[in-house]
Amino acid sequence: MQKLAITQAPIDSTIANRWSGRAYDVTRSVSHEQVIALLEAARWAPSCYGDQPWRFVVWNKNTDEASWQKAFDCLAAGNQAWVKDAPILILVCSDTLFSHNQQANRWAQYDTGAAAENLCLQASSMGLMAHQMGGFDSEKTQHAFDVPKQYVPMAMISVGYAADVATLSGDVLARETAERKRKSLGELFFYNVWNNSV
Repeated sequence: MQKLAITQAPIDSTIANRWSGRAYDVTRSVSHEQVIALLEAARWAPSCYGDQPWRFVVWNKNTDEASWQKAFDCLAAGNQAWVKDAPILILVCSDTLFSHNQQANRWAQYDTGAAAENLCLQASSMGLMAHQMGGFDSEKTQHAFDVPKQYVPMAMISVGYAADVATLSGDVLARETAERKRKSLGELFFYNVWNNSV
């Protein structure tokens, strides 16, 4: 299933094709080489001082199902309903301190989001589907995987190959097949002063 972005101006096809699907093909695995390509894309995101404040923890269901299950158990029940077929789970964390001076890095979460989006765009370019989630128990995840207190768990990302939406049901199916929507350009972007619509 493809859900192209309906845009007001032409944009790159990788961006237009990227969407956060929920139907994963349980029969298709993601290779170690593919995971490395995703992480390499994240590594090359921009960051303040080139500090790269992001840290990702990756779980592959096909190589270590027990660890993947432990990560899966940290997800909210609503996400577990459809993530169960995704072969890859990734925890995205943000360092609260700059590495060069150990001072607070107020741009760390912004930069970490850029790295996560790079990963999602790379996944789309490779024919994979990535879905970012805020629905997980941050404290439980931090404790279960020995994430230092200096790092803030920001999101979990599921990655895999898309399956037929018929594998979903109920509310999840309704969300999967709903039309993609975005606010208009004029609501979000301004020229020269706040609320002066582009």
